[in-house]
Amino acid sequence: MSIEETQLKRTPLYDYYTKNDIKLVDFGSWALPIQFTKLIDEHHAVRERVGLFDVSHMGEIEVKGDQATTWLNKLITNDLSAIDSGQALYTLVTKETGGILDDIIIFKKSDTDYLLTPNASNTEKIRNWLLSHQDGSVTIEDQSLETGLIAIQGPDAVDVVASVFGEKVRDLKNYHFAVETDSVDFTDVLVSRTGYTGEDGFECYVKWDQTEDLWNAFKQAGNEYSIAECGLGSRDTLRLEAGMPLYGHDLSEDITPLEAGLRFAVKWDKADKFIGQDALEKQKETGVDYLSRGFELLERGIAREGYPVFNESDEEIGVVTSGTQSPTLGKSIGFLRMKKAAGKLGDTVYIQVRKNKVPAQLIKKTFLKQ
Repeated sequence: MSIEETQLKRTPLYDYYTKNDIKLVDFGSWALPIQFTKLIDEHHAVRERVGLFDVSHMGEIEVKGDQATTWLNKLITNDLSAIDSGQALYTLVTKETGGILDDIIIFKKSDTDYLLTPNASNTEKIRNWLLSHQDGSVTIEDQSLETGLIAIQGPDAVDVVASVFGEKVRDLKNYHFAVETDSVDFTDVLVSRTGYTGEDGFECYVKWDQTEDLWNAFKQAGNEYSIAECGLGSRDTLRLEAGMPLYGHDLSEDITPLEAGLRFAVKWDKADKFIGQDALEKQKETGVDYLSRGFELLERGIAREGYPVFNESDEEIGVVTSGTQSPTLGKSIGFLRMKKAAGKLGDTVYIQVRKNKVPAQLIKKTFLKQ
């Protein structure tokens, strides 16, 4: 097949896809399925039952050392000293100007042992960023090509995961994890109660050569719940409904955490300042010029990334960064980046959708709670 003639990177499920004639596309230089059946069916399966995602294209970088906590805290906006071993932390990595290099999750195995998960497109960038600041107090190992990652998401996810790894996974709280070593068929799987869909669920970091076996184990255990194999298309609609940003779209090196609405992930009073803190403190003091807002269209249409946004005076005030037709809500929603002074929550703006300027209301990004 033509996909084999390219230089696309392959996840550990690549052979599984080819054996089952699953259509693959170029997704950020990875050969991955956008959908297995119908995107909308996969989306609803996660909201109503349980869905299975291959996200092995994500990065995994291990940082170890006696000073690992102190060292990492200087490179991230959040505070690792505020969590215990067995907890995960959402954080941002910023450069000197305060722009976001990536948003990542860090798993704290101990005060001296951490696992970082950068976005797939940023793995090399974050690895090089860490190495460029290495001072001898930590070791850094990129384990991305040795690690598969399966996300299992939805109301029934806990039942499926418990059937594979035991009842104790039910006790894991949100953003907590355990390294499962006593499964009959799998070794050293990091099972984390995290996800990117807005539903309850788990992400399982597994050895590369055990990934397909774990995928099949979840499929078998999930049969009674009508588990669905899901592609990256439904993952995107699910995360957008859940109000979660996507790097390269809603986040970039030209956008700061304060502009992105991610101030909760910035801790100002750590023992040592993090890279970019001075710039962000100045921005906090002077105020931001641009903000990320949620929106919903008030008329028919779908506002896609890159569509310009206007005010009532027909002045261009922003741009759509993510947009879709929400399968759950039955309306067009998304994120836009706009001049702060040009509007507040509840205001109406106009988005250029093809030839028409369609009215949209500025709302919070908590779409599922509206």
